[in-house]
Amino acid sequence: MIDIGPYRLKNALLLAPMVGVSDTPYREICSQQGAGLTIAEMLTCNAELWHNARNQLKQVKPKFDGPHVIQIAGSDPSMMAEAAIFNQWHGADVIDINMGCPAKKVLKKAAGSALLKDVNLVGKILRAVVARVSIPVSLKIRTGWCRASLNGVEVARLAENCGISLLTVHGRTRECRFKADAEYDTIAAIKQAVRIPVVANGDIDSPEKAAQVLRHTGADGLMIGRAALGNPWIFRQIDHYLQTGSKLPNLRLLDRLPIISLHLRKLHKFYGDVKGVWYARKHVAGYTKGLAGAREFLQQFNRLETPACQLGRLQDYFYSLTEDAGVIAA
Repeated sequence: MIDIGPYRLKNALLLAPMVGVSDTPYREICSQQGAGLTIAEMLTCNAELWHNARNQLKQVKPKFDGPHVIQIAGSDPSMMAEAAIFNQWHGADVIDINMGCPAKKVLKKAAGSALLKDVNLVGKILRAVVARVSIPVSLKIRTGWCRASLNGVEVARLAENCGISLLTVHGRTRECRFKADAEYDTIAAIKQAVRIPVVANGDIDSPEKAAQVLRHTGADGLMIGRAALGNPWIFRQIDHYLQTGSKLPNLRLLDRLPIISLHLRKLHKFYGDVKGVWYARKHVAGYTKGLAGAREFLQQFNRLETPACQLGRLQDYFYSLTEDAGVIAA
């Protein structure tokens, strides 16, 4: 089990804060499907953008048991501290600091993984945020800026000394972005160097891989990102495997349908009938990836403009698939 301040997680599996994906409806679905902790989409520390409608939606607390984690990004210590205070006032139970994002638009502001090039600034940011809020602060990093500068251990020790409660490490440098395979030796070294909980992230896409990464790194938990897209039940599958050593059977298509339908209804309610329909299209593409006739289905689905039509067409598609016994457990 992992503790973050006063919060004990139900398990050690975390949903990554993916921009454009990890919104309130998706966090609720992943929590229902076994995630022990979910983290909101990254928010800027720029106060001028805090009242932007999209950013305000990112702050909405999901309806589930467990802490509400808001992730903030920026490179100015005082602005980051003010952002942390603002989000605490608006209901955050934990503040997560982003020092792992490799996106160019974030790096241009010397934020995200760019901060790993300036350990002195890292310390200033961490101390400023921890000192200004009364809730736990966690941190996400990469192993370093590039292969020639794997300073993850140094940053991890600094984070612990600054009062960080939990550390997540993506097993790639910023230079790697999401290319090549994640490496776990640096995460293992970080785990040996600090006493705070360490969460391993990167290429964890199956129960077997989850167990392998835990053995290799000695990490306290795992963060799942891209492997959860269209596959939120991966948390339940991994948790079951880690607890029992046995795999759950593949989720039948007609068992997936209620989960997907619930997700769509949450999107429609959260964003409204127009934007909810837009966001549903992206998620349904993930849910149907690799299924028979998915391309033709999506061409039709993406032309639908009402929640009722989306839900009806989704049900028709899944029931049509079950007519072919070969794809029931696809």
